[in-house]
Amino acid sequence: MDSTERNISSKETGPGGVARLFALLRCLGEVPEGGERVTQLALAVGLSQPTTHRLLRSLMDEGMVEQDARSKRYRLSLEFFALAARAGHSGNLRDLVRPSLLRLSASLGDSLFLLARSGFDAICLDRSEGPYPIRTFTGDIGGRVALGVGQGSLAILAFLPDDERETVIRYNLPRLKDFQLYDEVFLRSEIDNVRRLGYAGRNTNVLDGMAGLAVPILNRDGHAVAALSVATLTDRLGPDRLPTVVEMLKREANAIGPRINPFDPTLRRPSQVFGQPSA
Repeated sequence: MDSTERNISSKETGPGGVARLFALLRCLGEVPEGGERVTQLALAVGLSQPTTHRLLRSLMDEGMVEQDARSKRYRLSLEFFALAARAGHSGNLRDLVRPSLLRLSASLGDSLFLLARSGFDAICLDRSEGPYPIRTFTGDIGGRVALGVGQGSLAILAFLPDDERETVIRYNLPRLKDFQLYDEVFLRSEIDNVRRLGYAGRNTNVLDGMAGLAVPILNRDGHAVAALSVATLTDRLGPDRLPTVVEMLKREANAIGPRINPFDPTLRRPSQVFGQPSA
């Protein structure tokens, strides 16, 4: 190794070099699926093209970046995503949320539910029973309902990315009419209310004597991947108690969000977890 190579190596392994490597990795995380050319990457991270190319080669040597042989564009490699997935050993979404369900159910004396998005539906991943007999749209663990039906699925729908939310609304409106819940104007008004308040809590009276309240569980991008929902008797969710319940659910949801593993397979295939026993 000559003096020039030693100087380059020193710069790339020092604190400044590490910062530049991570800046480049973050940039690669935002590029289209087909990758990006070195010239555009250099502009995005504010480095010269030779320096950016050298950093890319270092990341390729470690298996974190790959270059398409035809287009010459760079992108994050499968090995990078495999490494990120292995960082999620803290457990899947169901395991992560289970202590919150137990805490809330014990504190409130009501039934708590974890719902997760699955395409155009919400699926009940877990529940913790309270002392009161209740009925819900999803029923037992594994039950599913169209996004927009019930407080939990409405909380998820309201906090989806704008384009995804619009697609779901268009697809689900005919399904929601079967529940005699919404026309389009009312559904959009409800979504606006949920986004403004940060929770879904309107009693639709569709399930006689039942009331519900739900808050979204947001990922690092501020988009809903799941919801915490409480189901109880109507007279147990009056104006005097509602703010307390909202605050408790939001506190748990806010603590869960930053701990979600974005590579958790539960987030992509929630229906495949029902054979796993609850703690």
